[in-house]
Amino acid sequence: MRSVTYAGETVTTTDDVAEALVQLTASIAAEGQAEAVSIPIVIDGAEDEAELVIGVGNDVLSAPATWDGEEPDFSWAADELRQHKRFPQAPAIAVEQPNDEANPDAFWDPDLDGFTRA
Repeated sequence: MRSVTYAGETVTTTDDVAEALVQLTASIAAEGQAEAVSIPIVIDGAEDEAELVIGVGNDVLSAPATWDGEEPDFSWAADELRQHKRFPQAPAIAVEQPNDEANPDAFWDPDLDGFTRA
């Protein structure tokens, strides 16, 4: 479990929600934007919801929280945050291009009915 501090208040949520919230906050701030989001939290052992404005000018701090008992399953909320249009995507991975001898059909273009280079 993690404590999330925002605007002088601290709430408790799961590790995956806190991690996704911090990444999304940084991504939105990097674009010079701000947006409202909701996250599930736990208050006095009961599940609830917090609404936050994240992005530029809205600092979010995530720190380990002391927790006794079974952790709630907020994985659905972490998934929702990760599906946000501004959530950072995994960088493209460079793939080594095969040489001409390894794959003679590499430059075959079916639209041109032939090779794309001589």
